[in-house]
Amino acid sequence: MTELRTDRLLLRHWREEDREPFAALNDDPAVMVHFPHHLTSEQSDAMADRIATFLDEHGWGLWAVEALDTGTFLGFTGLAVPRFEEHFTPCVEVGWRLAREGWGHGYATEAARASVAHGFTELGLEEVVAMVVPANDRSQSVMRKLGMTRDEGADFDHPLVEEGSPVRRHHLYRLTREEWARGAGDPTGTVHPAASPSTSPRTDPPGRP
Repeated sequence: MTELRTDRLLLRHWREEDREPFAALNDDPAVMVHFPHHLTSEQSDAMADRIATFLDEHGWGLWAVEALDTGTFLGFTGLAVPRFEEHFTPCVEVGWRLAREGWGHGYATEAARASVAHGFTELGLEEVVAMVVPANDRSQSVMRKLGMTRDEGADFDHPLVEEGSPVRRHHLYRLTREEWARGAGDPTGTVHPAASPSTSPRTDPPGRP
């Protein structure tokens, strides 16, 4: 399985010891403010299992993010295939979820940039998208730093979020390989991907946790 290394972070496979801190961040009101609900420990473990299975099957996905200087598990960042159908699917999205202690250091941008680079270089993707609740300014800032642009006409109601939920409406951001190759975004740090075979992206349903 591919692992990615940046100046400060290791994007790696999941370990058993990641489960407890992952459950804690999935129950943190600040982390989950833009999600429909918190996750129980059982739901968090099930999500980790889905993520790990996808990584095993594809060699890429939502990697566990570890701080290189301390070995601390920070959350996840990477690429996923949405588990629903919309006007922009099939597609591959970049996503992240970090513990509050990891905020404010540029980790999400650094890890997401490594993931996007892997998608365009090793996987041969033509486009990467990102989805976000309109009120989530922090994530939209990361998307813009990656060089992504909001598709103004592509707003949608997330089909996996119940009707009436205040977080059902989503914006869609896009980044093409051509835009990425032109240097879109605000580069920081150096990406050092581990050696891995070039594989074609799978667009079958098992992706987004």
